[in-house]
Amino acid sequence: MEKLVNDFSLGLFFWMAIILVVLILLLVKFAWRPIMTAIADREAGIVNALAAAEAARKEMHNLQADNQRILNEARAERDAMIKEAREIKDKMIADAKAEAAVQGEKMIEQAKAAIASEKNAAMAELKNQVSGFSLEIAEKILRNELSNKESQTSLVEKMLEDVKLN
Repeated sequence: MEKLVNDFSLGLFFWMAIILVVLILLLVKFAWRPIMTAIADREAGIVNALAAAEAARKEMHNLQADNQRILNEARAERDAMIKEAREIKDKMIADAKAEAAVQGEKMIEQAKAAIASEKNAAMAELKNQVSGFSLEIAEKILRNELSNKESQTSLVEKMLEDVKLN
């Protein structure tokens, strides 16, 4: 280092200082502005990217909120449709029960009418048979009682008395 201090030349120093200043001026004129512009552009790009990321985050949040709202609306609509379907099902069941009850009542009434008709027919048949048997019995009794003259006379008198009394 001593050698450098001993070999110091003012002229050389002067020219080196001028070359250094010229080099700095050239760098400022030709390199400094493009480097600073590139740095500013890079900084602006980073700021824009951050702003875009923030906007995307907000948009994502909004989309999630919209999705949740749409999902809630779909659930509410589904619940309404299920409720309506249940009401329709209950109404159809009630209508079917009412119709079945009406049909059952009609069938019961028809059965009662058929039973009454059959009963009346059976009663008429029974009355006819009883009256036939009664006539046969009466005929047999009358033949026996009317076989002699006194019995006939007493029977006619008895019948005449019964007719007068009624």
